Amino acid sequence: MFPIPLRDENPTRTFPIVVVLLIGVNIAVYVYQSLLSDVDLFLFRYTYSVIPVVVTGQAKMMEAIGAAYPQAYGYLTQHGLQPHALAPVWLTIFSSMFLHGNLVHLGGNMLYLWIFGNNVEDIVGHVRFLIFYLVCGVIAAMAQIALTLHSPAPMLGASGAVAGVLGAYYLRFPTARVLTLLWILYFVQLVYLPASLLLFLWFLLQVIQSVTSLGGSGGGGVAVFAHVGGFVAGWLLVRVFARGGGRPRGIRWERG
Repeated sequence: MFPIPLRDENPTRTFPIVVVLLIGVNIAVYVYQSLLSDVDLFLFRYTYSVIPVVVTGQAKMMEAIGAAYPQAYGYLTQHGLQPHALAPVWLTIFSSMFLHGNLVHLGGNMLYLWIFGNNVEDIVGHVRFLIFYLVCGVIAAMAQIALTLHSPAPMLGASGAVAGVLGAYYLRFPTARVLTLLWILYFVQLVYLPASLLLFLWFLLQVIQSVTSLGGSGGGGVAVFAHVGGFVAGWLLVRVFARGGGRPRGIRWERG
């Protein structure tokens, strides 16, 4: 099991209002999803998720559903139901960032965003951070689309944008200590790891999964290409977005 970060020792000078708002919106969307019936939830996710074959114009949405979920396609056609596709379809690149498949998916993304996002927002600034987050999410989605062009499966989740935050943190705060839960079978231990090690291991895992899934539709249902693309985007773009001198006091800062 991959190490689970719990908190970092990296104080900020400003309150991370954008991080809090993003977490709130993601939770609110998930609560809304949980109130939908199974059929309405399926239609909702297909309407607002990124579907590579649809975004690239290779297929209509119902054709994508037929290819990915034949039984669901049969039920929908029998009852005259279908998703209401967004127009233009590229808007799903943004809407998909606020959808999640289950509580573990949501919780994992929001945990990483909360731990690492506050420091990135601190050095970038509130408005710039929101732009940075969305841009990383867009680049992550484009990376996933480019490498799964013919996939009819929906892609959803904030992980591509969050990966951009991790890339930025990796560059700007490599020596920050992160309290981490190590859980391997019956072995459970709390340890402090440098952010550079923890995030490098996370990125390496995504790269390995990406390589092993080339030629398929993704990494076993996980948008690993989006993770890699988002991380690299954040690592590069934080150099542009970060404000001069905007680093928390009391933390050793290194330029990567």
